[in-house]
Amino acid sequence: MNIKIIADSGCDLPLSFIQEKQIAFLPLAVHINDKDYDDQLTIQPKQVYDAMRAGDVPKTSQAKPSQMEELFMTLAKERVPAIYIAFSSALSGTYQTAVMIRNEVLEQYPDAKLTVIDSKCASLGLGLVVKKAVELAESSTAYEDVVATIETYCRHMEHIFTVDDLQYLARGGRVSKTAAFVGGVLNIKPLLHVEDGKLIPIEKVRGRKKVLKRMVELMQERGADVQNQLIGISHGDDEQTALELKAMIEETFGCKQFFISDIGGAIGAHAGPGTIALFFLNKQLGH
Repeated sequence: MNIKIIADSGCDLPLSFIQEKQIAFLPLAVHINDKDYDDQLTIQPKQVYDAMRAGDVPKTSQAKPSQMEELFMTLAKERVPAIYIAFSSALSGTYQTAVMIRNEVLEQYPDAKLTVIDSKCASLGLGLVVKKAVELAESSTAYEDVVATIETYCRHMEHIFTVDDLQYLARGGRVSKTAAFVGGVLNIKPLLHVEDGKLIPIEKVRGRKKVLKRMVELMQERGADVQNQLIGISHGDDEQTALELKAMIEETFGCKQFFISDIGGAIGAHAGPGTIALFFLNKQLGH
């Protein structure tokens, strides 16, 4: 690849894929019981979910600025054009830090080709965008065209997800406390989406089955040519429900391409076990 794609662990792509495609990887940090871990590298999603089930409250923080600086400097020095597609700026300070470091690097290497994109995406929504960037880079697409296509992809990536318990998101300040107050008692499952990079509750649905059905309906309302798309599904240690949703989508739309992955520690620490998320491109993108 003549362009280096950079991603952080907010993209929830499996480490095997990241290594195979030689994506430069910036892990976000997960803190549990006074210990610090690198998401996906020194802690696996299941360990985070098990800790949450046991009552621990994991905290997360952005990718290490020192690691980012070292990476950006090396790429600039070696004159490797690079694009960093960052986790939504509404959910992490990583993007802002990356812009700051990029500007410092450009002072030393003014000719460096280094673009930082605020994806306004999360989890496999971001993962699908990163995957697309890799494909474009592999097919020798011009640098400016990769940036333009990726920015369009980011704007049109739908995120529809449900969490088992909104309290986790409220605890981390990802949704308001008032949005989190109903739930458990009535088996009410909140349905959320991402709007301009922020998590927004859209409705509450009673029961797990109905919430999956509603996700498929929203896909029908919002999606474009979904049967020919790569559909992303990520889950918080609940592969069985992810596969159930996949089967419903196959049956409804005849989709053949799916990418299913765990929600990593950085996002899982806020969303909690039992989260199910669905990603596809919306109508505005067209063909």
